[in-house]
Amino acid sequence: MSATSKTGTDTTPDRTDDQDLGAAGSQLTTAPQEEPPHLPSLGVIGWARWFWRQLTSMRVALLLLLLLSLGSIPGSLIPQSGVDATKVAEFRDAHQTLAPIYDKLGLFHVYSSVWFSAIYILLFVSLIGCIVPRTWQFVGQLRGRPPGAPRRLTRLPAYTTWRTGADPEQVRDAALTLLKKRRFRARVTGDAVAAEKGYLREAGNLAFHIALIVMLVAFAWGQLYKSEGNKLIVEGGGFSNTLTQYDDFKSGNLFTQDDLDPFSFSLNSFTGTYEPTGPNRGTPRTFQADLTYSVGAFGKDKRTTVKVNEPLRIGNSKVYLVSHGYAPVVTVKDAQGNVVMDHQPVPLLPLDSNVTSSGAIKVMDGYRNAKGEKEQLGLQAAFLPTYGGGTSVVSQFPALMNPVLNLEPYHGDLGVDSGIPQSVYQLNKKNLTMFKDSKGAQFRENLNPGETMKLPNGAGSVTFDGVKEWAGFQVTQQPGSGWALAGSFAAIFGLAASLFIQRRRVWVRAVKGADGVTVVEMAGLGRSESAKVPEELGDLAGILYDQAPGAPDPEDDSADPSDSPDPSPDPQAVPAEGAEKQ
Repeated sequence: MSATSKTGTDTTPDRTDDQDLGAAGSQLTTAPQEEPPHLPSLGVIGWARWFWRQLTSMRVALLLLLLLSLGSIPGSLIPQSGVDATKVAEFRDAHQTLAPIYDKLGLFHVYSSVWFSAIYILLFVSLIGCIVPRTWQFVGQLRGRPPGAPRRLTRLPAYTTWRTGADPEQVRDAALTLLKKRRFRARVTGDAVAAEKGYLREAGNLAFHIALIVMLVAFAWGQLYKSEGNKLIVEGGGFSNTLTQYDDFKSGNLFTQDDLDPFSFSLNSFTGTYEPTGPNRGTPRTFQADLTYSVGAFGKDKRTTVKVNEPLRIGNSKVYLVSHGYAPVVTVKDAQGNVVMDHQPVPLLPLDSNVTSSGAIKVMDGYRNAKGEKEQLGLQAAFLPTYGGGTSVVSQFPALMNPVLNLEPYHGDLGVDSGIPQSVYQLNKKNLTMFKDSKGAQFRENLNPGETMKLPNGAGSVTFDGVKEWAGFQVTQQPGSGWALAGSFAAIFGLAASLFIQRRRVWVRAVKGADGVTVVEMAGLGRSESAKVPEELGDLAGILYDQAPGAPDPEDDSADPSDSPDPSPDPQAVPAEGAEKQ
């Protein structure tokens, strides 16, 4: 018995030990492990749906908007090649280490770079994907009807009740009329009137997002099809709106020459007046240009006046008056007395507020020196509208009160035939030789209108005939600017509506009590906590109370209290479960 019992007792522990060892062995790193079950693959369609949900979420939209704002910072701080190529070149020369990095990152052309365009397009798609379903949902809400009254109105945050001798039908009809008069969407459902107001909140929210899309489209349209050109015109000169007529021209990537509006204009005169005395002496009073323009090849001539911030509008183009200066009129003769420049106005660029101007007069063809050899003549010119005397080459006033033209002549090769472009307002003195006076000093002279400067050694003469004024014009085409302005206003009003208009619901229940007296209950609920809901409910209750005045409380208190609502609900009571979804 004892052996059998022992054998029986030894057999079971051996199997248990084997199981424990097997379990322990399965936990060793060398033991084979069962692979965890694989999660089902989403597939291409599943991943596409997941990506679309993420892209159209509000979190991603805000993140893209933040990235777009951050991406605009380098476009404002770093010179852009599409705005000022000269500053970009200067930046490259001054920062030879950073410039290659900026080139690779596209920071010299931020708004046309790949990464900025990607953010822009993703934000555009995200807004559309967010708006479309919300629009259909809002249309469904407009087509729907206000929900019925909750079973226990006492649980709502704004609540009032009273007893009245009027019939329940009369109370409900009066409540329905009152609520519709207050622009609620109201209907009678069962023993209560259900009303809802504040749909413009969601409409404003949708309008804000749609306005953002309109602004994005307008900005993109404007950048792709915009054009901007500048032209300097001397009094009596003209301009035709073709690419070859511009001094400089910039345009969007999709702009073509066919998009230019066909028109032309000429500058009849420029008028500028200035403060003569006082602390604001020299401050401009009026800047205006008298133009004659025509539209199309056979358009009739029309006259107009263009002022600062009052452009001439022709088709999609605007002609702005942006600058002003003086153009001395000179006549140049060579050593043989031949006229090589006859009454030619030469525009000079202003350097300060008193229009001290600087530039160059270049005689490139026809000039012969005293030996009869062909040469080129260059004159460094400085013009002072009001010369104050002395050796200072600075004007004292911007108007033509004492005009003086200061000239420094040079002869030789101007470098215009080298094929390298150069500014018309600067002299390339590399291959030029200065004229010297009898003492060996550099020759220069001041001329008043009508005076003539004789070049040394009989090399010719320069006559200062007079002064004309010039005006600088900027011709722009900015399509989509009207849509961008409309979108910005719509965004402001839509955001204001979504912030200040509250969606709220009101219910009015009228039932007969056990004593035959009508019990009226009114409750209000807003989508967010606001003191306006109780105030509005109190106002409505006061008007309805006048139409259905209160009745005395019953003397018999033996009635079942469950037949009538609590006359004094807890003001701190929370909305009933599911009340927000009613």
